[in-house]
Amino acid sequence: MSTVQVISPAPRDRWGRLLSVSDRALPEHAPGWTDAMCASGRFSDVSRHYSFDDGSEAVLPLVARRGLAGIGGWAGSYPAAWGIGGPLDTGLTPRAARLILRDLRGLGYQRIGLRPNPLDGPVWSAAARAENALSVPRRAHVLDLTEGVDAVWDGMSQSGRRNVRLARRAGVRVETGRGGELLDQYYELFLSSVDRWAGNQNEPLALARARARLRDPIGKLRAMGSHLGESFCVILAYLDDGPVAGAIVLYGPRTGHGTRAAMDRDRIGRSHASELVYWTAIELACESGCTTFHMGESGTSRTLAQAKEKFGARAHDYAEVRIERLPWTRADTAVRNGIKRMIGFSDE
Repeated sequence: MSTVQVISPAPRDRWGRLLSVSDRALPEHAPGWTDAMCASGRFSDVSRHYSFDDGSEAVLPLVARRGLAGIGGWAGSYPAAWGIGGPLDTGLTPRAARLILRDLRGLGYQRIGLRPNPLDGPVWSAAARAENALSVPRRAHVLDLTEGVDAVWDGMSQSGRRNVRLARRAGVRVETGRGGELLDQYYELFLSSVDRWAGNQNEPLALARARARLRDPIGKLRAMGSHLGESFCVILAYLDDGPVAGAIVLYGPRTGHGTRAAMDRDRIGRSHASELVYWTAIELACESGCTTFHMGESGTSRTLAQAKEKFGARAHDYAEVRIERLPWTRADTAVRNGIKRMIGFSDE
């Protein structure tokens, strides 16, 4: 197979140049996202710049945590709850994907995870098979914005358009905050959603709250806002002067990504405020020149899929790729499934 030259950490000038010309770059591909991850000291930047012999290049945002005495450890692009990673490039080829996996296998970590852009799913699934890497099935929904906001509106389901209109008639007011504004109000809403999810999933409330604060502490979200600035947007919908629905939305040069939707089920009633939050996010994406809007993971949940397909989003099956020296994924899955059975946890 062809050769590749690697520089690590990736030079920021080359990283920024690729970010500016890539049509599929996500907001999380910006160097500031890696800086936000490393700000706490938990992770280190081990990003990699690849120069291929056909003249093409790619940057793989990658962070690592070393094991005891600096040995082993793991790396991710990205770790769980840190968004979509994978390489930043100008057109990924199957050959380049295989070369990247070969390079990662030689780094000496106990395990490496790569969660790529769902739109590149077929390339990475093929590369994982060819390089004998583990594939973990995922499903995400993505909305095409190339024809503009009017075309997106026309492509929504009839119920989707009706619900946005109903929210406006109900007096739902939407505010947006950039760079971390409105985060405190959003986080209270997020924690109330955690309580609701716990009930739906039959998960002990104390466990659900502990997992949420560990996965998404307020300090983590503040670091995201600080390092991404205007690209980090909190959207909140208010009813009777109190927030009832919201989301964190990331905006890149050509791609938007809606994340962490939250609502107060008791107060939102039939206002359809959540639909207005996401329609606002889509309008802002179109205004900023985005041609794609990622609506996040849906997994096997039909409820989540239907909510996103109202806006015209389409499901994309892809694989998270993992390279492991020991069967960490199999062991982790067995433990998680055992706990879920014990407490009667429901994934829907």
